[in-house]
Amino acid sequence: MKYDQINNSLFIQNRKNFEKLLKTNALAIFQSNDEFPRSGDQNFPFKQNPDLFYLSGIDQEQSILLLFPNCPNPLYREVLFLRQTNDYIKVWEGHKYTKEQARSVSGIENIYWLEDFDNILHSIIHYAEYIYLNTNENDRYAHTVTYRDIRFIEQLRTKYPLHHFERAAPLMRELRAIKSTVEIELTQKACDLTKDAFLRVLKFVKPGVMEYEIEAEIIHEFISKKATGHGYSPIIAAGNNANILHYTDNNQECKDGELILMDFGAEYGNYNADVTRTIPVNGKFTKRQKEVYNAVLTVLNESKKLMVAGAVWNSYHEQVGEIMTEQLINLGLITVTDVKNQNPKYPAYKKYFMHGNTHHLGIDVHDFAGRYTPFAAGNILTCEPGIYIPEEGFGVRLENDILVTKEGNIDLTEKIPIIAEEIEALMNA
Repeated sequence: MKYDQINNSLFIQNRKNFEKLLKTNALAIFQSNDEFPRSGDQNFPFKQNPDLFYLSGIDQEQSILLLFPNCPNPLYREVLFLRQTNDYIKVWEGHKYTKEQARSVSGIENIYWLEDFDNILHSIIHYAEYIYLNTNENDRYAHTVTYRDIRFIEQLRTKYPLHHFERAAPLMRELRAIKSTVEIELTQKACDLTKDAFLRVLKFVKPGVMEYEIEAEIIHEFISKKATGHGYSPIIAAGNNANILHYTDNNQECKDGELILMDFGAEYGNYNADVTRTIPVNGKFTKRQKEVYNAVLTVLNESKKLMVAGAVWNSYHEQVGEIMTEQLINLGLITVTDVKNQNPKYPAYKKYFMHGNTHHLGIDVHDFAGRYTPFAAGNILTCEPGIYIPEEGFGVRLENDILVTKEGNIDLTEKIPIIAEEIEALMNA
């Protein structure tokens, strides 16, 4: 890992919070993610299962966490199982956790090698009534490929059919949405690295640069400052490419007079930033570009104010739609008549602003949280309005990351330049 070791108090407290939600006499098992094949004999870079990381801090493949607070044998109330290294692995793959390092990272005292898992589990599982197992229940995820959790569930149900099996995911959804102080600090670090990359880009961009050259400047800044890399595939969309919401080709020339929509964020310590900025290739917005830009900025500023504890997801987006509608009328993109005659299921504003304005942010960029759960203190939410005008050849999106607190919200990305005139000044300095 490139990032500095995280204080294990985070993971110790996370386990305590999770165990409080378990039924009496329950055992929970969390698996690391699969190592997915990329091509031939190569795998994709490993990405840890977010729930296992949340509870242990362990960032290594082939790891298992077992939690059994009521286990009659105290040795097995918290157990971490790791892949044991050997001379071959040392030569070909490099560093793997020692037991001492795993204790330091996780705060778990009892560490065993994977070869001991089956025997230890079998020796204690009959003393548990409930078994909590995990799956990916993020409602943005469509399950099409089997993965380690699914395979393990099938094996365990076959071997121990009379136990009561429970879902761990609803408990994790409740816990992960509320960020602790350490998690907020890690997210702030990711946001600060994203700010540094954006400032670097402002000095670099000029007519004739390629979208992929901008992407290269960003990843250079991330890696040089201990980020793991991009938190997600970056969008570097010049001109009309900005009207493709998930554009990631990043292979076109940035031309004089165009805008570039850039959606990118650093990943640090497995926590993510998610930021969007739109800038003029030549360092100067046209009058029309600035009108649209400032309209989007107005929606962002007004919709940030609505991100308060107790706000409900659907009602929030309806309010954002009203703010956006007013701005689109002012821009001449829709009319009062369009609004009067609109289909309530597809309001007029959606022709130019067709996506949601927020999602939870954390270990996952689209973090695990309840879509129907009111916003709460400790949530970190994106705020990302946009206006997309294919007929005019450009789109504008702005996105900041917002921490909800009891005293109001805090913008973790407030230091990333966003005022049009400030961006122009920095690009022309």
